[in-house]
Amino acid sequence: MMTIEKGSTFDGSTELTTTHITNQPNGSGMTSSSSRDASFYFQCVAVIVGFIGAAANGLVLYALVASKQHKKHALIFNQNVLDFASCLFMFLSYSAKLGNIHLNGSRGYWLCLMLLSEGPS
Repeated sequence: MMTIEKGSTFDGSTELTTTHITNQPNGSGMTSSSSRDASFYFQCVAVIVGFIGAAANGLVLYALVASKQHKKHALIFNQNVLDFASCLFMFLSYSAKLGNIHLNGSRGYWLCLMLLSEGPS
């Protein structure tokens, strides 16, 4: 933190004002605690939404297959398959981010490539 003092005259008297300037490094990756908290809560909400969405779409898919209507309503079936896959990858991706997993070796490479890069979702 730097302090700069400036003098100014007002009606013949000298008044001293102090200004504080805080140097913040650019590009260092430092974030404030409120943005980290917001990011954490966003990831928690994304995990919950992904789980509920995957469960709901899985239930619809089960109902379509059990009633043998999946061939009759191909558009609805295919849309639910895509929604199920999207919600499942979202759930897995944000769960892996919240878990703070160490990425070592070949398994870590593929986990990073498929889940943490958000490519499939």
